[in-house]
Amino acid sequence: MSERILVAVAWPYANGSLHLGQIAGAYLPADIFARYHRLRGNQVLMVSGSDQHGTPITVRAEQEGRPPKEVADHYHEEFLDSWQKFGITFDLFTTTDTPNHHKVAQDLFLTLKDKGYIYKDTMTLLYCPTCKRFLPDRYVEGTCPHCSFEGTRGDQCDNCGKPLNPVELIEPYCRICSSVPAVRESEHFFLRLSAFNDQLLKWVREQTHWRQNVLNFTISFLTEGLKDRAITRDIEWGIPVPLPGFDSKRLYVWFEAVIGYLSASKEWAERNGDEGRWIEFWQGDAKSYYFIGKDNIPFHTIIWPAMLMGYGGLNLPYDVPANEFLTLEGRQLSTSRNWAIWLPDYLERYDPDPLRFFLSISMPEGGDTDFSWREFVRRNNDELVATYGNLVHRVLTFTYRSFDGSVPQPGEFDGESKALLKKADDALNTVDSSLYECHFREAIRTAMTLAQEVNRYLDDKAPWKRIKENREDAATSLYVALSVISCLKTILYPFLPFSSEKLHRLLGFDGALQDSGWSITRLSPGQKLAPPEPLFAKLDDSVVAEETAKLESSRAG
Repeated sequence: MSERILVAVAWPYANGSLHLGQIAGAYLPADIFARYHRLRGNQVLMVSGSDQHGTPITVRAEQEGRPPKEVADHYHEEFLDSWQKFGITFDLFTTTDTPNHHKVAQDLFLTLKDKGYIYKDTMTLLYCPTCKRFLPDRYVEGTCPHCSFEGTRGDQCDNCGKPLNPVELIEPYCRICSSVPAVRESEHFFLRLSAFNDQLLKWVREQTHWRQNVLNFTISFLTEGLKDRAITRDIEWGIPVPLPGFDSKRLYVWFEAVIGYLSASKEWAERNGDEGRWIEFWQGDAKSYYFIGKDNIPFHTIIWPAMLMGYGGLNLPYDVPANEFLTLEGRQLSTSRNWAIWLPDYLERYDPDPLRFFLSISMPEGGDTDFSWREFVRRNNDELVATYGNLVHRVLTFTYRSFDGSVPQPGEFDGESKALLKKADDALNTVDSSLYECHFREAIRTAMTLAQEVNRYLDDKAPWKRIKENREDAATSLYVALSVISCLKTILYPFLPFSSEKLHRLLGFDGALQDSGWSITRLSPGQKLAPPEPLFAKLDDSVVAEETAKLESSRAG
């Protein structure tokens, strides 16, 4: 019986291009997971969208002298283009600026308020006398009071991960004009997070299938005790507070953005002509997985579950497989310092699957990992091309040339052939378990190990030599190799969709690979093969120097 799987993916701020850290942290693992479950025949709903509200947008808009909506719409269109070219398969990628999202967010706000989980109070805020306005979170920087990290934003510390309010910063300053802000009072709405502390702690301790870093971080946070948090801000861009007398205030972005998972599900259902279908993914035995970077853990393991508990009737997250950070050439990625590789720039020069391969096999699941152009070229040439791509090309080329462009008729399988076919079955089952449990790096390494096994088998059988002495033996070993390659195209499809679909066609199969299911698509003797084509291209070593120089140049500029 098929399962219902909600794949909820972090909402990127529409204030700049996507970079590789974001892709490795949330978007690629989510796509791998969704593709895998679709291949298994499960019902999948994968949603996200551009976070078009909040101070990241307004800061960028002020810097460029453009309206916030113009900035947000520009990057939303760029995101859509990047998803299509990189193969990220959202069922819906929307925005937080739709009437639907406004309606759902305001409904959740009012429901929580009616139940006593939202209340009014005054709060101390920072006010810039030069800019003549209250300073929302990202308009303020200073030193983190918890870990003393300098250059910390007013909403969260990038170093220790603790959520913050701007007034908590040590030696704060206005990010726009660098003035020292004054302290003033302002009336706002607060979410009564403290009311959920014990309930959340009990629930979280039951989530033994969560990654250890996510579980430990969340339990530690809850053990310290939750404080109520303001959920409105003095800002003109965003979702209006649906109550009279608060015209100058908006719902705080961290509160309304997580509601996007729910509003996007409702929008998807409506677009598909069945307004109530979203319920299938939010109630009952459906499982919801939230793919995020580690800086977003508390929002998805504490704040969003608290909101869901207060609202009632909807499933809590089943898993939050948050990844650690991807560093770049040994340094922390920094958009402000332009130390990043932007996905649109990469896709202008290179194919998507080599990057999907690199980020999958070095995914920062249990700790930070590093991207370097040298390692990217090495893995592409020595692993993707040499181990897998060359295997496929030499088998297909020799078979096509020697057996009239068809799958050969095998003879009797010897012990070595039977052992390799069993290894393919075992690999399919192992990768199945790994992907089901969100162990992506382990899964792709299992697949690459199988490719190495086929290479060893062929080195031993040497059908290109054996064909002169015993054509049936050569046909048998090639048939076995093709069968395992057919397995590889399936288990590697979630990671390498473009080359896997191409290989599906080269092997002579009709239709889309996704429709063939999570199984080894058996080859029929006599099945016509397509003319062979390489799956991947070897990269010249000069790429390392060229790309590293571009990176250093952009940073200096």
